[in-house]
Amino acid sequence: MTYQRGLLLLPFALLLACGPIPVAQAERECAARARMAEKPQAQVFVGLNNHGDVLTGGSIGVSTDFLAGRDPSAVFNDCVKSRSGQFPTRVFSEVPRR
Repeated sequence: MTYQRGLLLLPFALLLACGPIPVAQAERECAARARMAEKPQAQVFVGLNNHGDVLTGGSIGVSTDFLAGRDPSAVFNDCVKSRSGQFPTRVFSEVPRR
């Protein structure tokens, strides 16, 4: 009987996990998305393995917000509102860059 009750509560637990998050957390997460809307992001890495071989790699990231020409501030505001259910406590330009 306990097993069945647990299965009945599972969908409710999943819905709670999708609920709003604190505004500060949403601002941190949404700042990264808004930065991707500003311009494409690129990373290049070079290293050596223990055999002396040179290892190289890289990546380029382009967001759909950038391709659509969306304003990064609007992306930030919309994202924070949808994730936390509240408006941001600061504007995107005031969010510290990491």
